[in-house]
Amino acid sequence: MKLTFRRFDLYKMRFAWIVALAFFVSCAEGPKSPISSTGDAGKFIEEAEKRYLTVSLKQGRASWVQSNFITVDTEAIAAAAKERRTAVVLFVDELQYVPEKELATLVSALHRVDQRQLPFALVAAGLPQLLGRLGEAKSYAERLFEFIPLDRLEPAAARDAIVKPAEEAGVRFEPAAVDLIIRETQGYPYFLQEWGKYCWDFADASPVTLADARRASVAALAELDASFFRVRFDRLTALEKNYLRAMAELGPGPHRSGDIADLLGRKVTALGPVRNSLIVKGMIFSMAHGESAFTVPLFDAFMRRVMPAIAG
Repeated sequence: MKLTFRRFDLYKMRFAWIVALAFFVSCAEGPKSPISSTGDAGKFIEEAEKRYLTVSLKQGRASWVQSNFITVDTEAIAAAAKERRTAVVLFVDELQYVPEKELATLVSALHRVDQRQLPFALVAAGLPQLLGRLGEAKSYAERLFEFIPLDRLEPAAARDAIVKPAEEAGVRFEPAAVDLIIRETQGYPYFLQEWGKYCWDFADASPVTLADARRASVAALAELDASFFRVRFDRLTALEKNYLRAMAELGPGPHRSGDIADLLGRKVTALGPVRNSLIVKGMIFSMAHGESAFTVPLFDAFMRRVMPAIAG
């Protein structure tokens, strides 16, 4: 059996615009009859894409999304959408990387839009420090947004994420294989995708066995080491790498800043700039004062593999 899980980054981006556009169309034109066949679905997507292109051309000011992120045109665009009985939805990923000045502008613009009750919404994702960064940008930000924490999947949800897509293709997983995948990935969604992909590639027939899952673990970790983890590691300074290696020595975390400093033989205050830099780069986060944790699971084990010892 040789099937492959597809990578969905571009597909999800395209789908997000189509979903948003479908919402615009439904607001403007009322309910439609349900899609009843694959042909209807394809026709809908084609028509939605055409409609999106048309709207994009007619509303040239929407280029602010690419050029300036958000400007005073936001209110004008939202007002135009209200006149047309449609809505505007802005999707942003990794919002914590937006500089504070631009973040403050975004919050201010959305506040004005909210005060005028215009049909403009923001759907954004970011690391845990985003809540604090929004509060620093504008003190009223926490009242303007609804914050929904998204963490690792619970075991039951992780099991469904592995088993259900395979079942739809007529393939089963042995329970022991699923248990291994959940344990190795710690329920992290992207890692579940990687383990699922390699299980699918290695399995010769249904069911996917424990042996298949073990082979997949070796291959998935090698892939993460060479790409996902390595890209993050390579953009760090020597001091930042050593700080993370000390965290890894203590385990997955979270860890107290004092414990990390003790391992490095430094004062907590001296390591403050290094810690702050790692938070800004999205390598660690702090959910409590004086504590640090890796932003992705398994990174502590990677640090121990790539740096066998803490630098002296």
